[in-house]
Amino acid sequence: MHGTLARIFGYQQLRPGQEAAIGAVLAGRSAAAIFPTGSGKSLCYQLPALHLPHLTLVVSPLLALMQDQLAFLHARGISAASIDSAQSREQVAAVMARAKAGELKILMISVERLKNERFRHFIGQVPISLLVIDEAHCISEWGHNFRPDYLKLPDYQRQFGIPQVLLLTATATPPVIADMQAKFAIAAGDVVTTGFYRANLNLLVEPVAGRDKQRRLVEWLGAKAGQPSIVYVTQQKTAEQVAEHLARCGIPASAYHAGMAHEQREAIQRQFMAGQLNCIVATIAFGMGIDKADIRNVVHFDLPKSIENYSQEIGRAGRDGQPSDCLVLANRDSLNVLENFVYGDTPELDGIRCVLDELLASAQDGQWELLLNALSEQSNIRQLPLKTLLVQLELRGIIAPRYAYFAEYRFKYLLEPEALLARFDGERRQFVAALVATAQRARTWCTVDFAALYQQHQAERGRVVKALDYFQEKGWIELESKQMTEVYALLDPSFDPDALSAELHGYFQQQERSEIARIHAMLALFESPQCLSQRLAAYFGDQHAPQRCGHCSVCHGQVARLPPAPPLPELAERDRQGLCGAFSQRHQELKGSSPSAECLTRFLCGISAPLFGKLKARGIAGFAALDSYPYAEVRAWVESGRV
Repeated sequence: MHGTLARIFGYQQLRPGQEAAIGAVLAGRSAAAIFPTGSGKSLCYQLPALHLPHLTLVVSPLLALMQDQLAFLHARGISAASIDSAQSREQVAAVMARAKAGELKILMISVERLKNERFRHFIGQVPISLLVIDEAHCISEWGHNFRPDYLKLPDYQRQFGIPQVLLLTATATPPVIADMQAKFAIAAGDVVTTGFYRANLNLLVEPVAGRDKQRRLVEWLGAKAGQPSIVYVTQQKTAEQVAEHLARCGIPASAYHAGMAHEQREAIQRQFMAGQLNCIVATIAFGMGIDKADIRNVVHFDLPKSIENYSQEIGRAGRDGQPSDCLVLANRDSLNVLENFVYGDTPELDGIRCVLDELLASAQDGQWELLLNALSEQSNIRQLPLKTLLVQLELRGIIAPRYAYFAEYRFKYLLEPEALLARFDGERRQFVAALVATAQRARTWCTVDFAALYQQHQAERGRVVKALDYFQEKGWIELESKQMTEVYALLDPSFDPDALSAELHGYFQQQERSEIARIHAMLALFESPQCLSQRLAAYFGDQHAPQRCGHCSVCHGQVARLPPAPPLPELAERDRQGLCGAFSQRHQELKGSSPSAECLTRFLCGISAPLFGKLKARGIAGFAALDSYPYAEVRAWVESGRV
C-alpha cells in the first residue's frame, strides 16, 4: 500500500483517516469515509483500486466531479474511464469494450446510468471488486441533496454480486451516518470520521443590508487583490450582475452558472484553475470536485441553502493548509427566495392523486410502465419529487422496480442486410432474418418491432437487445435508443387512493418543514453567540473541535444580528386581476379549468413547475412578480380572492 502511495501518487504518507478506510477496503470489508471537503476522500478508493483484482465502479452525482478525478488518475497513468451523457455512442461502446476486456481499473458513472437496461446487461458481465458511492449522503432522506435513485444502490450491490462498498461524503450529520451504515451493513468500526474542524479557515459572518452588499464585496475583494476567490450567489442573474459590477470596479471576475453553454463554463473553470482568472461569481453549479489548493477566499454574497451546503462550499478554501477567509454577507433579503425553492418541490395533493390514478389505470397484468417526462407533465410534479414519490410507493410495498428500458430502438445498416445474414447459420440465422424482416425501415433508419419478433420467433426482448449490442460492437450497425421507460410491478392494487394521497402529501409537507427548518438552523448558526467553528463541528457530531477557535468573527467579539429584509408593500394593495388574469386565462384555454391556489402561488413566486413549460408561463405578465414575498403570505392572498 505505502509503496503504491509513493510510486503512483507521489505521497510519502497518508492523511488522518485515510489509512483506516483504505485498510478496511484492502482487508475485504465495506467502509465509510466521512472527511471534510478537501481532506483526500478520493484516494480512499483510488489506491485500493490498484490492488483489487477486478473493476472498481464509482457512482458520482456530477459530471464535473468525474472529469476532475479522471484527469488526476490519467496524469498518474491509471486506467480509468467514465460513461456519461456528454459522450457519443462510439465513445460509450469503446469504454464498455475496455471494461469487458479487463483493461480498466476504475469506471465512473452516474446513478441514473444503472436504470439503463443495456448498461445493466453490460455491467452484469463484468466482475466488480468494489462499489464506491461518492457524495453518499445523497442516499439518506435525512440528508440534504437527497437523490431518490441512490436508495436503489443497496439492491444494485446485491444484484451485481459486488462484495464490498466504500461510502464517501463530507457532509453527513449523525442521523445520516446511521442511515448509510444500516443500508450497507457497515460495521461501526469501519465508519471513519476525521472531524469537521479546520484550523486554517476563518469563519466570518458580517451583517450587511442588501443595498450595501455590492459595495462591501468590492471593498473586501479589493483589499485582497489577486487572491483566488469564489463568490457564491443563489440565482443565475445575480451571478451575472455581481461579476459585471466587480469588473467595472477593477476586479476581474467571471460569472459561472448552469445556464451557460458547457464550453463556456469549461473555459472559465480552466482559467480559474490555471490562475489566469482569480475571481468566480458562481451559483452552486461551481466547485464540486474543484481541487484548487490555494483558494484564499470564499464569500457568500447570498445565504447558502443549508449548513451542509455552507460546509461544502467553504471547504473549497485553503486546501493547502494556509489561512483562508470564509465570509457571509448576511441579511434576510433572500430568505424568501431560498424558502420558495423548497415549496416548489412539494407536490400538490391533486398531482399525487393523478399519479395514483394513473398507476391503477395503467397497471395491466400487475405491471406499470411509465415515461417520467410524460408523468411529470401530466401530474405537474417536478421530476425529483416525482422520483421521490415513486420511491415512497416502493418503500410502502405498493410497487417494486423491475427494470427500465428504451421504448424505441432503431439502427442503420453499416453492412448490407444480406452480408449480415451471411455471418450466421442455423437457428441464429433464422433469428437474425426475423429481426431484419420485422424492422420497419424508413429511408435510412430501421425501427425494431419487439412485438412482431416475439410473435414470429418467440424472441425475448433481452435477446434482441443483446444481439443489437453485438452487431454494433462488430461495426455492422449504428444503434440508437430513446424514450426511457420505467417498468414497475404493482404488488398491492388494493390501496385506497384517497387515503394514500393524503398520507403521501403529509410526507412531502413534513419534508418541506424539515427543509425550512434546515434554512432556519443555518440562520441560527450565523447569529450564534458561540464560536462558529465549534457550532459548525457540533452540527456534524464532531465533539473534538476547540470550544473557542480564536479566529472566527464571534471569537473576534462580533456576534452577528442579521438585518431584516426591507418592508414590502402590503399584498392587499396589489392588483390581483393584473397579476393573475392572463395566466388564469391561458390555464383555462389549455387545461379547461382554473388554476389551483397552489398553482397560482407558484406562478406569482416564480417557482417553475412542469405545466409552466406548456403554458409558456415565464412570458406571461405576473410571473415571479411576488418572488420577494413569503410563499405562505402569497398563498393566503391568492386564496382570499380567487380569480
